[in-house]
Amino acid sequence: MIALAYWVQSLLRVLGGTVAVLLPAGTIVYLFLFKMMSFMQSRLGPMEAGPYGSLQLFAEVGKWLQKEDIAPERADKRIFRIAPLLVLVSTFLLVAVVPFGPDAYFTNFDAGVFYMLAVSSVSTLGILIAGWSSANKYSLLGGLRAAGQLIAYELPMVLSVLGVVIQAGTMNLQSIVMQQNAGSIFGWDGIGNPFILTQFVGFLIFMISVQAELTQTPFDMPIAESELVSGYMTEYSGFRFLIFFIAEFATAGVFALIASVLFLGGWGIPFSWFGWDSVGSIDNWMNVGGPLIMVTKMVVLSGIIMWVRFSYPRMREDQLQRFAWKVLVPLSLLNIMATAILKVVF
Repeated sequence: MIALAYWVQSLLRVLGGTVAVLLPAGTIVYLFLFKMMSFMQSRLGPMEAGPYGSLQLFAEVGKWLQKEDIAPERADKRIFRIAPLLVLVSTFLLVAVVPFGPDAYFTNFDAGVFYMLAVSSVSTLGILIAGWSSANKYSLLGGLRAAGQLIAYELPMVLSVLGVVIQAGTMNLQSIVMQQNAGSIFGWDGIGNPFILTQFVGFLIFMISVQAELTQTPFDMPIAESELVSGYMTEYSGFRFLIFFIAEFATAGVFALIASVLFLGGWGIPFSWFGWDSVGSIDNWMNVGGPLIMVTKMVVLSGIIMWVRFSYPRMREDQLQRFAWKVLVPLSLLNIMATAILKVVF
């Protein structure tokens, strides 16, 4: 083992976090926004910049970086400029708790689930102050809609994860991954014990809540083009608008990574496939294979999120709130009750 200085470890963590945030964002934009949506609409999508349009994303980023950074005359300029950074920072804080392998992680909190749920709410503040500081009534309305929506769907997200915490008996994400891959179903350990089988209702509620947290269709009322132009982003231009754009898709990727950890076994493969009798005998190659497995699961779950976005019409504001409080919250409470009873019985 090579002992690295603390500043080297910190630098590597920052670089790794940047890659873990920007790589999923770029992958989702190219695969799904540029290509999958185009094929669903019987067209090719971008084809000119690079082979099959593979460099179109770089062209888009270059275009936005060249645009003038404008702030409205009556805006609170300091807060106006901080808001998009606050939204992006919450994504970096979120990826810090995701394990990518036995030793490939940024942090290993015992209360990792609690930390994840806490920092995922920080972006709400950024969105709200972006709408308020713009000095635009449509931006303010979009910010208030976003705050109301994110608060409403934060509760079912928290409740959906509680079922996993009860079943695993821990809030440590690394331990949750280990239990799914070292576990068995009625004595058979061929596929481990992925929690999506026992927590399928929780998984559905979590993915629906993620869709709403990302303000993706059919939950895109905060940026409804036909009513609010772009909602809380209306007054933003140049690289600050680009930051909102990056944060949206990066957060989609990070939430997909978290869902794969909580419900799909994370970075692991069922330990029985390799004759591992204990968690301590995992080979180091999983620190290389684990991130590849995580990226694969992230792409699949992100594809589901984008597929729903491209397939469903927008809900009305009253339908959106009613669905959260009258459907998702009661269902998640029933799931918690059933999980607690079965945990005690078995």
